[in-house]
Amino acid sequence: MASGMSSANSSVVTYLLGRNTFFTGKAISKAIIPRSSLRQGTQKRKPKSLSMCFVTADKNEGTTKVEKKTFVQAQNEIKFFSPAEERQARKRSEKQTYLVAAIVSSLGISSMAVLAIHHRFSWQTEGSELQLLEMFGTFALSVGAAVGMEFWARWAHRTLWHASLWHMHKSHHRPRDGPFELNDIFAVINAVPAIALLSYGFFHKGIVPGLCFGAGLGITVFGMAYMFVHDGLVHRRFPVGPIAHVPYLRKVAAAHQLHHSEKFNGLPYGLFLGPQELEEVEGTEGLDKET
Repeated sequence: MASGMSSANSSVVTYLLGRNTFFTGKAISKAIIPRSSLRQGTQKRKPKSLSMCFVTADKNEGTTKVEKKTFVQAQNEIKFFSPAEERQARKRSEKQTYLVAAIVSSLGISSMAVLAIHHRFSWQTEGSELQLLEMFGTFALSVGAAVGMEFWARWAHRTLWHASLWHMHKSHHRPRDGPFELNDIFAVINAVPAIALLSYGFFHKGIVPGLCFGAGLGITVFGMAYMFVHDGLVHRRFPVGPIAHVPYLRKVAAAHQLHHSEKFNGLPYGLFLGPQELEEVEGTEGLDKET
């Protein structure tokens, strides 16, 4: 029947609707539309109803049937996606990809850090005497390195990332296309000294290796906190759960948004102490509005 229709009227356009069903055995539909109905003329014509013939072939039974539908009916059965829906679907996919990467890296780093700490302190508690000085040094360097990384990040952000390394950091100030950006390389760079310090402290005994282990541990803790607050809470690259309801972290997120708006000449360049930077330039009112 389909071949008879094509021979009777040669000026038709045939459209394939649906997906390839060679492996599924389901029906394949064709829409046959008269070519004359697709032409645009300069003269006003009386509106006509456009009909479409659907040729359905069942591969299992070897039968063919023709179903006639109006163009409006056929259009309603075809699913179209708007650009906004496509963007939302792409963003959901990007968030899921980054969330998986964040969870895997966090669990991997956390588990290795816990095992390393247990192994390190088991060394320090061997024998009859506790290595109290070494244990205190490890703990003190852990806290000191975590706090010091905030000031290092502030200095590097202002002096390096917004200067000689802007060609890499600018990807963070532009709309992101994909789950990752070139700016993410800085997280890898900061991980190198942390891994080196942890490794040296893990495989050697003594006060100096203990201090190195504490410094590497502090850098690691700061990096994980930075990822969840900066990437998750501020830029919403993945959901962070109850972290979003902590009042001070909400102020931190608002302060970093002001950095991206460049309202205070790029301030604040730090993250966790960003609200304090804004207080120094009398930016408290702007911070309250952003929060």
